[in-house]
Amino acid sequence: MVKEQLQSRGIKNKKVVDAFLSVPREYFVPDILMPDAYTDRPLSIGYDQTISQPYIVALMTELLDLGSSDKVLEIGTGSGYQTAILAAIGCSVYSVERIPELAEKAEKILKTLKLNVSLKVDDGTEGWPEHSPYDKIIVTAAATVIPQPLIEQLSSPGTLIMPVGESFQQTLTILKKTPTGKSERTSAGGCIFVPLIGKYAPGN
Repeated sequence: MVKEQLQSRGIKNKKVVDAFLSVPREYFVPDILMPDAYTDRPLSIGYDQTISQPYIVALMTELLDLGSSDKVLEIGTGSGYQTAILAAIGCSVYSVERIPELAEKAEKILKTLKLNVSLKVDDGTEGWPEHSPYDKIIVTAAATVIPQPLIEQLSSPGTLIMPVGESFQQTLTILKKTPTGKSERTSAGGCIFVPLIGKYAPGN
């Protein structure tokens, strides 16, 4: 998977590649989909949620330009796979999931893999203010706008990545805060994610 799906498409960051090599993706997919665990496409994990395709997980992780000492907020734990990749890099990971059943399952898998992650069930659009500010924030669901609480909880400097747009027309958006607190946005191309649901996700 790493060579054919990631490195062949431009993923070069050694920390990202090493994390993918160390995290068994099959742990995070339903048993019935085990034969497809390493295919480069999203897979259903129930509750109208998916585990993102490996390339998108790698791309978003690489774009964050993570340092091993970074404090990272993840919105949308889902299966826990993206969470595990972040933790395998060595980051301090705080992850928020709105669906209790998914959060419980992900937490069990992460403990099995001995990955230390702080996880809670809550409205992800509100972030996790108690542990802010965060060096990096990753949102694995789409909304028409970036929730304001997440922008406020991002450190200066800091980087946030999130799919932004309508249901079938989204852009992978990178928001960077400068040391002075100014926000700058760039695009990393089109994408399709499940909707972000919560108080600060208008229209979803």
